[in-house]
Amino acid sequence: MRWSMILTASAALAVPAAIVAKQAVSPAITKALADPARADQAGDDARRHAAEVIAFSGAKPGSTVVDIIPGAAYWTRIFTGVVGPTGHVWAVWPAAAAGYAAKGKPALEARGLANVSAVLDPAILTVDKPVDLVWTVQNYHDVPNKGGGEVAVNAFNAAVFKALKPGGIYVVIDHAAAAGSGLRDTETLHRIDPAIVKKQVLAAGFEWVGVSTVLANPKDDHTLKVFDPAIRGTTDQFVYKFRKPLK
Repeated sequence: MRWSMILTASAALAVPAAIVAKQAVSPAITKALADPARADQAGDDARRHAAEVIAFSGAKPGSTVVDIIPGAAYWTRIFTGVVGPTGHVWAVWPAAAAGYAAKGKPALEARGLANVSAVLDPAILTVDKPVDLVWTVQNYHDVPNKGGGEVAVNAFNAAVFKALKPGGIYVVIDHAAAAGSGLRDTETLHRIDPAIVKKQVLAAGFEWVGVSTVLANPKDDHTLKVFDPAIRGTTDQFVYKFRKPLK
């Protein structure tokens, strides 16, 4: 298994150093990935390290999961099998991402997945009952764009915090920008400095859990736009895991 989960030290953010054991890929994840209904997307599983990152999230049968800004619903369609009939998956497009729902939402609904709800939220993230996991992939860097800045980021993280159960998990996966760049490259290169993400999410009240390095690519020098053919699909990405405190 080519990945690791490490709790890294950050004196500036007062995060203690620790190392946690690897989490095994559960039978539920293996079964979900092998579902013939996913044949059209299964070719991306190895590149995306789908088994490893979902194992890192802790999703399991019975979990309630929000896939926020789900794109073509790649992850939603895996989670539906992982959480099973006793769990539920909410594929949520916030109002600011309504344009992306025009195709994605009806396409997902047409699949008739019994434990999936496709939702165009009039705000950011509204749930009837607190959930176990909020998951967002390659979207966080878009939140501050179009003039939204820190205000938009703070609102987004606050909505996620409110939606989660105490002890609930927040996973952010995104394209890494150069260290120290902050929000500079979010709208141009579609990248974000991992350090600013950690700082913002911790400021929203979350606890730091750890990072998976499975999607890291040291050959990516963070100078190219993520859509550049030279790097598309193999960008250096971070996988951050946070927890809503129990109290």
